[in-house]
Amino acid sequence: MEDLDGCDRFVYTTLSTSNNRWVWASYHGQKKRTERDDDRSQNALVHELAWPTGVDITEEGELVSSEELPFMKLLTLMAATDNFSDSNKLGIGGFGTVYKGVLADGKTVAVKRLSRKSWQGLEEFKNEIIVIAKLQHRNLVKLLGCAIEGHEKLLVYEFMPNRSLDLFIFDSKKRSQLDWKTCHDIILGIARGLLYLHEDSRLKIIHRDLKPNNVLLDHEMVVKISDFGMARIFGEDQNTANTRRVVGTYGYMAPEYAMEGLFSVKSDVFSFGVILLEIISGRKNSGFYLTGQAQTLLAYAWKLWNEGREMEFVDPLLMESCMITQILKCMHIGLLCVQEEPTDRPTISKVVVLLWKESIPLPNPKQPALSVGRVIQTDRFLIANPSVNDLTRSILSPR
Repeated sequence: MEDLDGCDRFVYTTLSTSNNRWVWASYHGQKKRTERDDDRSQNALVHELAWPTGVDITEEGELVSSEELPFMKLLTLMAATDNFSDSNKLGIGGFGTVYKGVLADGKTVAVKRLSRKSWQGLEEFKNEIIVIAKLQHRNLVKLLGCAIEGHEKLLVYEFMPNRSLDLFIFDSKKRSQLDWKTCHDIILGIARGLLYLHEDSRLKIIHRDLKPNNVLLDHEMVVKISDFGMARIFGEDQNTANTRRVVGTYGYMAPEYAMEGLFSVKSDVFSFGVILLEIISGRKNSGFYLTGQAQTLLAYAWKLWNEGREMEFVDPLLMESCMITQILKCMHIGLLCVQEEPTDRPTISKVVVLLWKESIPLPNPKQPALSVGRVIQTDRFLIANPSVNDLTRSILSPR
């Protein structure tokens, strides 16, 4: 939940400084047009949410709760979060801020408040509601409801006391709380959540932004995959899709997706493989080149694997609580998941079987994919921020 706020869309014009009145009129004309567009998008949002979530619309255009999607009052959520006070802030996501809240019945929840400045966030808000309202699984975060009033758009989730996986695997103090059994359970929980999305749910869903920040942990450290704003629903016989709007996070995107906009279930498998290797090593893939050991964490893992020095990759804390063969097997599976060609990566159902059964032989991994560079091109402007979630072109660094 540490991503920066989503890219804001700015409209500006270079004009002669002597024409201040025209500039003022142009600015306020643009502002009025933006307000009218907001009103139209608000009305469209209400109607677009109705059919897929099974809710009804009153003659006044208000949504009525369905079994899949309860609606809450803005005042209820304001009271629960102490008017969205900073003391209740849990983190800042791609398109808004998440707050801890306590409802009138004493239930603790997490409330995501869409940023008013986030132009892209409206689509993610709608997408998340449509997708997650239809999903129920032990390893997926549960959407408890939402609120849409005026310019306020909020999503309400079950509260995760242990917050997100990144806070454990990349923090030296918290990481000491993770023994190998807990890590293996987390890895298996992520895999099972993806298996449900890819093969076992009513829909076939590609997450497209799987990363440790989006892997939440409940009070028992049970995995709950979250943040479905980027997810896409596939048809029953559909295996791949192409998009001009690439979304995701630096360090976790498969190369075919970052470069060509091609995504599939194997894109999520790639992201899973990166997370698996990060859990084993306790080190981040993004920014790894700064260590001078290799361009990426994936390249470093591959190098040590080929040289028979795998144990140098493993966090020493984990070796105190596991059989070495188990952790090396997981490293092997991680390398299989991050191979360059999607066809060389296993399906997530195969991964689950490999994680469970000891006796299944594993094929030799091939060299991992190229690393996605830090400079990325969006639809409108150039940015160099690795946490921004919208990309249409990526510059790759060499092997």
